Amino acid sequence: MRPRDAGKPGAVRRGSRRLVGGLRVRLVVTFVLVALVSAVTATALAYRDARTAVLQRTQNAAVDDLRERVAAVGAGLDLPPDQRSLSRFAAKVSEGMGARIVVARHQDLTAVSDGYADTEGRITAELRAAVRSGDGARFQRVQWRGDPYLVVGTSVTYADGDRRTSGLEVFVITDLRAERDDTAALLDSVRTGTVPVVVLAALLALLAAGTVLRPVRKLGRATRELAAGDLGSRVAVRGHDELADLARTFNETADALQASDAELRAQEAKARRFVADVSHELRTPLAAMTMVATVLEEDADQLPPDAAHAARTVGAETARLSRLVEDLMEISRFDAGAIRLDATVTDLADTVRASLALRGWTDRVTVELREDVRAAVDRRRIDVIVANLVGNALRHGAPPVTVTLAAPGGDRVTLEVADRGPGLPPEARERVFDRFYKADAARTRSTPEGGYRGGGGPGEDGSFGQVGFGQGSGLGMAIALENARLHGGTIEVAERPEGGAVFTLRLPLRHPEEEEEEEEEGEGGG
Repeated sequence: MRPRDAGKPGAVRRGSRRLVGGLRVRLVVTFVLVALVSAVTATALAYRDARTAVLQRTQNAAVDDLRERVAAVGAGLDLPPDQRSLSRFAAKVSEGMGARIVVARHQDLTAVSDGYADTEGRITAELRAAVRSGDGARFQRVQWRGDPYLVVGTSVTYADGDRRTSGLEVFVITDLRAERDDTAALLDSVRTGTVPVVVLAALLALLAAGTVLRPVRKLGRATRELAAGDLGSRVAVRGHDELADLARTFNETADALQASDAELRAQEAKARRFVADVSHELRTPLAAMTMVATVLEEDADQLPPDAAHAARTVGAETARLSRLVEDLMEISRFDAGAIRLDATVTDLADTVRASLALRGWTDRVTVELREDVRAAVDRRRIDVIVANLVGNALRHGAPPVTVTLAAPGGDRVTLEVADRGPGLPPEARERVFDRFYKADAARTRSTPEGGYRGGGGPGEDGSFGQVGFGQGSGLGMAIALENARLHGGTIEVAERPEGGAVFTLRLPLRHPEEEEEEEEEGEGGG
């Protein structure tokens, strides 16, 4: 079985919106983003600290080694040196410093420990100026031909007390490619570890979302069941958190709603029983009153004028009261579910003509009836609908009143009753089928005797007789609509563009219950 909304475009859009923007997705995305930002931040901090530590260690080692070697070798150097002694000095300093390149400068003389090394691009003018003007070692990191290097420089001073500079400057060039590769490898390892961290965060987010959303889904399902009419729907309360408080509040609200609904249903049932009992009890005295009123009306011509008028008034009001009681009885049967269709295949055009002829309306109504339209209907109840619709058009509308029978779709039939009267205002169209609702007096018009009274139900014999126009009960249209629904149809009201109201009865050509029975028989036979 598919869900009730399955297959509808609106349901698909709601499902896609829930999939894209649901709370579960937002929780997972939030967790992943937090984990990703945390991992990236930790990676950046680790890379910065590791790189700083590596470079600092290299720098300190280079400075210390340079000082030690210069102090050890410099004592045997005669100043001012010549090119040969300066080159020997640079070579001796380099011997204890591994693969580092040593450059010694004294005025215009320059000596390099590795004669094939190009040092001009790695020792900058800024570093030379800093070494020449400063006291102690100076260093600078430079990029040369795409590779990083550390250049440390120091000026050599005399060993006497005033610490005068001797003019001798010593520079050590250290290759930082190994340190660069080490920090890059560290960065790659940390970056590689980010992927499992994000995956783990997503899994944790799914678990957390399931834990949080499970009670929310149960609460949503219970709310939908409550909205659909299942007032016994409840949710289990677990824990003492905010979701448990929400579930507890929902259950309390559902309890109050169920109690209120039960009370309203009990009061409604009592009211319906009261109306049905009163209507039933009134039938016996009304029968006697009707008999007496009939006798008085028959002898009214022999009475004085005032007495004759009183006799006719009593007869009319007694008949109106009888019709009201019959209408109430009919509504009570609908409310109690005691109405059953006596459906037979009927020619609808003949049924409409018979209903009009019974009330003497044939000459007052223009008919456009499609012949050979047959449907399984309760002929007596179709007569009730036609009588109410046509009678109200004659009473409240203006001629010509037109009755049109058609079968536009092949599987449904429509009966339109239209007039050229003042029509119905929008607020009246919305309430015209409400019980005891009577439209504004502006639409009411005087009609010659013999017209329809506009609000009654069927009499004892199940048909509407030719009656006078007294004030209607306000139940006729409600009864007509109930009869239409009993056939699986409906009645709609609209305003005609050229003025007047049009009531449209729509019925299936076969009653739904009959179709279901035929389908079951077909399945059983197959």
